[in-house]
Amino acid sequence: MSPLSVRDERGSAVVELVTLGVLLLVPLVYLVLALGRVQAGAFAVSQAARESGRAFVTTDAGEDASARARAAAEISFADHRFDGEGVVDVACDGSPCLRPGGVVVTTASVRVALPLLPTFVEGAVPLSIPVSATHVSTVDRFRSTP
Repeated sequence: MSPLSVRDERGSAVVELVTLGVLLLVPLVYLVLALGRVQAGAFAVSQAARESGRAFVTTDAGEDASARARAAAEISFADHRFDGEGVVDVACDGSPCLRPGGVVVTTASVRVALPLLPTFVEGAVPLSIPVSATHVSTVDRFRSTP
């Protein structure tokens, strides 16, 4: 082996390490960003469903329970940076909704946009992931009927 061939190999390990490091690090960083955003969506819908149900069943007589539930959900979505993106649905098990012992089911949902994806890849990969949560609230048994 001549000294010239040994000298030609110097520094190639550094180049290989940097190349492989970048090729492995970029997808890992993207995965962490995407999973973090989806987890934020999961926290947002869970909190929105719980708080909107709670706001609905604790409404005093004369107030609009649906508007109060939507407002609570919007605050929850805004806490996790999903302003104006989330939807909340409220369903009652009977009529009137706020009767003592009544059950109110609230479902919150949001579409979480995956970060850094251009729109032209829509056919190959999804651009957003739907996330939803459901919460069941019970109206207080000792509540007076309006």
